[in-house]
Amino acid sequence: MRSWKRLTISLMTLWKRRSKSDSNLTARFRNEPYLLINSVLAGVIILIFIYSGFFSPVNDSYPVACIHEKLTGEPCVSCGLSHSFSLIVRGRISEAYEWNIYGLRVFLFFALQLVMRAAFSIFYLKYADTRKQLVTYDIASSIVLFLICFMPYIEWIVTQFAQLTQA
Repeated sequence: MRSWKRLTISLMTLWKRRSKSDSNLTARFRNEPYLLINSVLAGVIILIFIYSGFFSPVNDSYPVACIHEKLTGEPCVSCGLSHSFSLIVRGRISEAYEWNIYGLRVFLFFALQLVMRAAFSIFYLKYADTRKQLVTYDIASSIVLFLICFMPYIEWIVTQFAQLTQA
């Protein structure tokens, strides 16, 4: 009878410790906007990958159409990006280039951002004394990565805007 009682007390103690650690983790996310933002961004990126895997490039059933192409009749620099992502998710890289030559760059941006969200969050929790520097490195590296991956799109937008202002 005594051993049964000890086992019950031990299990209750473990349960209390576990629920405390779970509530501490929940409180950390509530009190740390950086972790919450990283979680939301990681979730959005995962949804983008799920979207790319769900819609087939063969069926051409993408719910988001290119507004620029519908309005002007001309393709824009981002036309075919959904097809490209879907093909990349399926490992068909060479076909992805046919749909959008910059698709792999953008896909890599999102993949690297997903890894960075996880890594920076772990470092943020592990090394509390360097949080300011960590956030600064995160912002700087994300901006540089964004500019490298999206430069063709930025250039196209600037060119289009310049043509509109000259007309």
